[in-house]
Amino acid sequence: MIVILVAVIGLIGWGYIKSEDKPLDVVANVDVDRYLGKWHEIARFEHRFQEGCVNSTATYSLREDGDIRVENACEVVGESNMRSATGRAWVVEDETNAKLRVQFFLADLKIPVLSGRYWILALADDYSYVMVGEPGREYLWILSRTPELSDHTIRDLIQKAQVAGFDTKRLLFNSDLIT
Repeated sequence: MIVILVAVIGLIGWGYIKSEDKPLDVVANVDVDRYLGKWHEIARFEHRFQEGCVNSTATYSLREDGDIRVENACEVVGESNMRSATGRAWVVEDETNAKLRVQFFLADLKIPVLSGRYWILALADDYSYVMVGEPGREYLWILSRTPELSDHTIRDLIQKAQVAGFDTKRLLFNSDLIT
């Protein structure tokens, strides 16, 4: 069991310090207080931890220690109950506040090698939508303050993601998942 745990931590650590990632631009500034609140998932890259999820939401609130509480929830296709997970996020680049780490496993402890990169790549001036990814281009989310986002805005975000090197053919849209 110890060997497996060490191997898992090693693999996670490798992802934490991967150096072959191509540069990835983030937004110039994020007002964390304005960013807090509920976000609805419009589209995402599929991953094991969100398999079967529809109508996903992420709710961010300030923790007493200054970090951010992350509450993710979704409906699960074919199940009557909701799936949820609670974690923590923290800013790792104070100049813009656009680069964060997010951790769900052992979230009461801040362990950077157990966290994922959460980089804000696009953000509406009025904080009505956001696009989040990471330098390895393995994760991508388009979120909105409302359950729907205009086709024009979605097309603009997809184009921005393509220019940044994301394989946008991998995007799953909530509207397609619930039909």
